[in-house]
This record gives sequence, C-alpha cells and structure tokens, in this order.
Amino acid sequence: MSNVLPLPVRGAVQTVFDRLELNTILDIYGRMVSAGLWRDYAIEFGKDRALFSAFRRSSERPEMQLVKEPALRLKQGQYALIGEAGAVLKRGHELRPVLAPIERKLLRLVGD
Repeated sequence: MSNVLPLPVRGAVQTVFDRLELNTILDIYGRMVSAGLWRDYAIEFGKDRALFSAFRRSSERPEMQLVKEPALRLKQGQYALIGEAGAVLKRGHELRPVLAPIERKLLRLVGD
C-alpha cells in the first residue's frame, strides 16, 4: 500500500541523451515502427552511460542498442551501436554516422 521511494541525491551525475540526440533517435525509431520492423523501446540512464534499446516484440532481446558513454568521447567515440548478438556494429564520435546501418534498412528499391 505505501511504497517508499528514495529521492534523487543532489549532485549525482547521470548520463542522458540531450534533446537533439533523442530527437534523432526517435525519428529513426518512428520510421522503423511505421515500416513494421520495431514495436517497442526502452531507455536506461545510468551514472556512466545512457542506453536506448529497440525491440521487434517486447518479450525479446533488443534488436539494437545505442549506447552513449561520455568517458570514451576522446578515444573511440562516445556512441556505439550494438546488434542483437551483442557485437558492436559501429562506433563513433557523431550520432548520425553511427545510426547509418539502421537507416540502410529503411531504403527500398523503387521498381517500374
């Protein structure tokens, strides 16, 4: 009946996607949903990384995960695209090029 939830501690740093990043991610997510490829998503914000996962069905493993780790910003790039098997598909400093493999799934040939 009564659930006690801890209040967030001031000064606790949390890694998040900013508005432009989230807009870009949700734009691609919306197009994948309208194409019938994805149905659900989850967002997780942690101390040292932010994670966006997209699912074909809500009961499965995520088909794709986008990870933002600011600690890797000066090394390999803070964004990583991880596939369903857990392999890193693409890593980089900018979001759009990292999401390019997903955009390719949306391209279709137009015939006569």
